[in-house]
Amino acid sequence: MRNKLLAGAMALALVGCGEKPADEASVSTSNAPAAEAAASDAAGPDVALNAAPGVAFDYSYTFRLADDRIARVQEEHAAACETLGIQRCRIVDVRYQLNDEKLVEAQTQFKLDPGIARKFGANALASVEKAEGVLADASVNGEDLGSEILASQQRSAGSEAEIARLEERLKQGGLDKRERAELLSQIGTLRGQIGDERQSRRAGEARIAWTSVAFNYASDGGLPGIGRENPFGNAWTTLLGSGGTLLSIILVAGAAVLPWALLAALIVFLWRRFRSRPTEPPAPAA
Repeated sequence: MRNKLLAGAMALALVGCGEKPADEASVSTSNAPAAEAAASDAAGPDVALNAAPGVAFDYSYTFRLADDRIARVQEEHAAACETLGIQRCRIVDVRYQLNDEKLVEAQTQFKLDPGIARKFGANALASVEKAEGVLADASVNGEDLGSEILASQQRSAGSEAEIARLEERLKQGGLDKRERAELLSQIGTLRGQIGDERQSRRAGEARIAWTSVAFNYASDGGLPGIGRENPFGNAWTTLLGSGGTLLSIILVAGAAVLPWALLAALIVFLWRRFRSRPTEPPAPAA
């Protein structure tokens, strides 16, 4: 299993919304046993698009499964998005990390056609359950950008009406340089405000057009420093491996040394067997 899944992150300009308005919708579940027992039904609330016009939704899921299965499930989710095509699904960011405790942490972020976002989450959960994982957390946050866009249009209309009035005043003439400069300054300010409002509306429309979906993958447990590995099993495996290696070394060494040892023993035997014995001196005459 590779320790890191590399994927290019496509940069998207995300519009900061500051504080969320009071009419923002939010639905969440967090580590609820009932949610895990009925994980298939917790893929997100089934909210019809026509029931929430102009609302930008953000889906977030946290899946908990075995470390050695996270990368495969993450790749399956990315492949499912690629199958839909870039007109309906885009991969925004992919991250995979093995932390200091040897536990895996990963995340994949998508931009989806709002009409298929919930189904995509349900299908992703099905693949997690197939890998013996569970849904640990799910949340859907909605922001009513449609109302803000309408208010922005009304502000722009008011600014355009004021510009028309000021331009009409300029056409009437009879203004000194100071008054004329003041009116031109006001018109410039109003046009700048209209441009800002237009940019804000475009950003809001882009958020409504794409639903943000984030899949977070977390380890389902393990011991600090060794993860989910069995230390006793690993020790036994290491012992058997070391014993086998030692036996192999002994056999190889014996096979290499034995012929020379036999030859040396044969030489020693022959030398002792046939070496010349010293001649004893004759016994003295009586």
